[in-house]
Amino acid sequence: MDKKMSKCIDLMRILVSDIQGAPFLGDDFSQELYSIWYEHAQRDAATAFEYLDENFTNQDDIIRAIDKLLK
Repeated sequence: MDKKMSKCIDLMRILVSDIQGAPFLGDDFSQELYSIWYEHAQRDAATAFEYLDENFTNQDDIIRAIDKLLK
């Protein structure tokens, strides 16, 4: 696997981890906890999208990189 795809996978794992850690909107919902989570998720999403834009200039690049991983 090339370095660009490896870095992309790492960033996606961080982003998915952030999303999975979203606070539950129940009776004991904490606005502060939500704000902290939201800030982290937004930061990591922006980082991941910037990386994709810089390193995978079009959809074909991404598809080829994913195809290489799955072979």
